[in-house]
Amino acid sequence: MRSRKALLFWYIILGLIVFLTLFSSVLAPFGPNEMSMDEVYLAPSGDHWLGTDHLGRDVLSRLLVGGKVTLTVASISVLLSLIIGIVYGGISGYFGGVIDAVMMRLLEALITIPSLIIILVLQAFTQGSMWHMALIIGLTGWLVTARIVRSEFIRLKDAEFVKMAKMFGTPIWKILFGHLLRNSIPAIFVITLFNFAGAIFMEVSLSFLGIGIPPAIPSWGNMLYYAQNDILIGAWWIALFPGIMIFMTILAINFIGEAWKNPTWRRLND
Repeated sequence: MRSRKALLFWYIILGLIVFLTLFSSVLAPFGPNEMSMDEVYLAPSGDHWLGTDHLGRDVLSRLLVGGKVTLTVASISVLLSLIIGIVYGGISGYFGGVIDAVMMRLLEALITIPSLIIILVLQAFTQGSMWHMALIIGLTGWLVTARIVRSEFIRLKDAEFVKMAKMFGTPIWKILFGHLLRNSIPAIFVITLFNFAGAIFMEVSLSFLGIGIPPAIPSWGNMLYYAQNDILIGAWWIALFPGIMIFMTILAINFIGEAWKNPTWRRLND
């Protein structure tokens, strides 16, 4: 009972964050890039609930809009990595043999290369933008998904219902999508949740290093990047609130993912 209440709490937290960022254009009291040099470094107050930054921009507005940017980048990249991982892992797991051996050796070779190095190389060939960042993270985040899908397809393709489908001459595409993929959804859902948290962390990390989302576009990572010097002069609120949002979002996703990864919990909620 306690674990269910804790999980419900994280569902509410994640839902609230998604709601606030999704409707940021309506909820933000100011424009995210609206500057006022007369209101520089204002502490949280009734006029600016979370204060202002070095250009007099409202931190709350930038936090909401920046969250929408960060979560959009993470969502697009996870969707792309999910599609690539399912196709790659599905082909490898279903056909097996030489095809599986070659594809897995290639996958293992890619896994040994740190994703940050691949991202930096891809960044050199693309002009920085929100969509390019989503594309780059997606192209480097499908490896674990492919391994999970492969394992699930190998496990399921010898099941009785799959053998019966083959016996009755069911088309391969229907076996792949209607039998193997459908029964792999729980495992794929869990790894997708963890990939989503990882994509958020990657966007924040790259933007914090100054090689992610362009400076003109607010994101949680960009806010932390610009707040580095602000902390030294005592403007603690500029870094604190995006840090809390990043921490709570990733923590909520990881707790939900861990719960869904637990078979006992899934049986209780079926």
